[in-house]
Amino acid sequence: MKIAVTYENGQIFQHFGHTSQFKVYEVEDGKIVKSEVVDTNGSGHGALAGFLGAYGIEVLICGGIGGGAQMALAQAGIRLFGGVSGDADAAVEALIGGNLEFNPNVQCNHHGHGHDHGEGHTCGSHGCGSHNHGEGGCGSHGCH
Repeated sequence: MKIAVTYENGQIFQHFGHTSQFKVYEVEDGKIVKSEVVDTNGSGHGALAGFLGAYGIEVLICGGIGGGAQMALAQAGIRLFGGVSGDADAAVEALIGGNLEFNPNVQCNHHGHGHDHGEGHTCGSHGCGSHNHGEGGCGSHGCH
């Protein structure tokens, strides 16, 4: 299994679309057998899913991620564990051990609003309009 983590200075970088590096882990028999830091070369949101797909990534661990990027990852067949922070290596170990804490409804910052999002923000607090987010999350009604 190949796992990628948005990466900066050993920590999980919190904005998927702005990450300049991924740390890529190869896992066999429940152990990390290889890891390397790869540079995204400034790829933006849309290109990052293709970048991960080209590397054969099956799982992504990240902090914040927007709806469009989530859809691109889903189309690429990459499982997403978002809303994760802290040490990148520890997160991968937790995932392998089956006890990674993540947020299945993670959202990214709303670009251009300039807000500093604290823990647990909801889209409704930013005047995105509809509060009926349904299954698709905020990205489905274009609030980004």
